[in-house]
Amino acid sequence: MVQLIHGLRAQTVRANLERVRQALARAGRDPAEVQILAAVKYLPEGELAALEAGGVTLAGENRAQALIEKAPLHPGLTWDFIGALQSRKVAQILPHVRYIHSLASDSALAQLARHGDARTRVLVEVNVSGEPGKAGIAPESLPAFLDRCPVTVVGLMTMPPLAADPQASRPYFAALRELAQRHGLAELSMGTSQDYVVAAQEGATIIRLGSTLYHEPEAPGPAPAGG
Repeated sequence: MVQLIHGLRAQTVRANLERVRQALARAGRDPAEVQILAAVKYLPEGELAALEAGGVTLAGENRAQALIEKAPLHPGLTWDFIGALQSRKVAQILPHVRYIHSLASDSALAQLARHGDARTRVLVEVNVSGEPGKAGIAPESLPAFLDRCPVTVVGLMTMPPLAADPQASRPYFAALRELAQRHGLAELSMGTSQDYVVAAQEGATIIRLGSTLYHEPEAPGPAPAGG
């Protein structure tokens, strides 16, 4: 069971943000071109003030009810919805978010047709790995899905297969970038704490980070003797 994060310190968040930006720069990306989204699923509402004080401006919530509760209390944050999208929750989510990252069903399209408007912006979730039972539409279904979408699609999102080596995610991120380019979509939501550097190298415009932002950095080990 994943434990909620308590005792978050603004200085920890600020230092971790700087480490992420430095890692992006070393990877050859301009940090100003990569949005750092703080995934707050395991962050209670009371910890969000430290997040803001630490310099985070973009938050992403996985659960509709938690989003509805947290977002009005923290209007200084821009909010995105990044979890599995239930069609019955679409109308409740829309007033609180800039983007929905996880559009992937015709039932959600129907709800967007009813409740979306000219301001609604979404990303389509694509199952580029083809894993059975995984959320996201198949790459070959994307053109028709885009044609059916009643609101503005700004980009694509994916979750690669779980892997210990971040490099294993590279082909899936590259495939998503190629799909987005083919369809003229600017936003690429891909990469988490484990593989965000690889995602950035493959063109991510939004990286979704949790533990990398929240955990205290490990203290350096002792210097080698005689060094």
